[in-house]
Amino acid sequence: MARSSSDILNSSGFYFHLMTMTAAASRWKIVVAFGLVYVFWGSTYLGIGIAVEQIPPATMCAARFLTAGMVMLAYCALTGRRIRFSTRQLGHFAAVGILLLMGGNLTLAYAERIVPTGLSALLVAVSPLWFLVLDSLLLGDHHISRRGKIGLVIGIAGVVVLIWPDLQHSNALGHRELWWSLALQLGSFSWAFGSVLSKKWQTAAADPFSAIAWQVTFAGIGNLIFALLVEKPANVTWTIRGVGAILYLVVFGSWIGYTAYIWLLQHVLTSKVSTYAYVNPVVAVFLGWLVLHERIDRFIAMGSAIIVASVVLVTSAKVSTRAAAEELPAVEVVGD
Repeated sequence: MARSSSDILNSSGFYFHLMTMTAAASRWKIVVAFGLVYVFWGSTYLGIGIAVEQIPPATMCAARFLTAGMVMLAYCALTGRRIRFSTRQLGHFAAVGILLLMGGNLTLAYAERIVPTGLSALLVAVSPLWFLVLDSLLLGDHHISRRGKIGLVIGIAGVVVLIWPDLQHSNALGHRELWWSLALQLGSFSWAFGSVLSKKWQTAAADPFSAIAWQVTFAGIGNLIFALLVEKPANVTWTIRGVGAILYLVVFGSWIGYTAYIWLLQHVLTSKVSTYAYVNPVVAVFLGWLVLHERIDRFIAMGSAIIVASVVLVTSAKVSTRAAAEELPAVEVVGD
């Protein structure tokens, strides 16, 4: 029987309503995912600062990454994901995990014993600048645009503004904060180096989630060895506050935050996902002020504004390749 025009209109209206509801649901998922990445990754700086109050940094990182990595590997095995790789691939996973989560996160954990959490987050925010330079040098076929170079210069100026009060200090604490602020730049360099190597060594045969699980596990082993060699077990105080902070980092930083990040990469433009690089420090500064009563002076305000501007320039810059111009990818973060 032929359908009347009113039936067709009604069915079309229902279909349109259904599509509208689906689109709205997808938008809400995107909003929630961004919120998880912004808030939880921004809050990890506070979590690290609390965790290292009584627990030595390497011991804290070992507990965090071994727990996260082993659970991730167990999940991969139970769900049928590949967890057996060649010796060469495992070596790559170990190198990337150690550069990211020892060179990067362990340096951050040590620095946060001296440097306020909010200031640490702002200094680490220059990672995209290192990423751009290393991406150009190591991958060999990338050319930094003028906009990207301007962003690099502005970022360096922002770091100078942030550490300017420490440059003027004559007391020991000021010098210690200065040296650890500079050490954070080495940590950011290590993070970017590991990210670029991960990109260089990635293979289609390796399941990304399994690869990350191995990277996190190797980082946990590396941190444990470092802790046994350098830190004294007698200095470890397993307080409820410290253990709670580690569990927070494992669950909300390494699992939920990273899962939301991966999901966003699959559903949203990379340039939009990369905005976490300049939102997280703002969240970290606010939480440091709110919870730990850290100072926010004119140097932090000016330095943060300059660094945010530089990261915006760099992450939105075009990177030309031999084949074609492509957009700079978001800075890779593993288990932040």
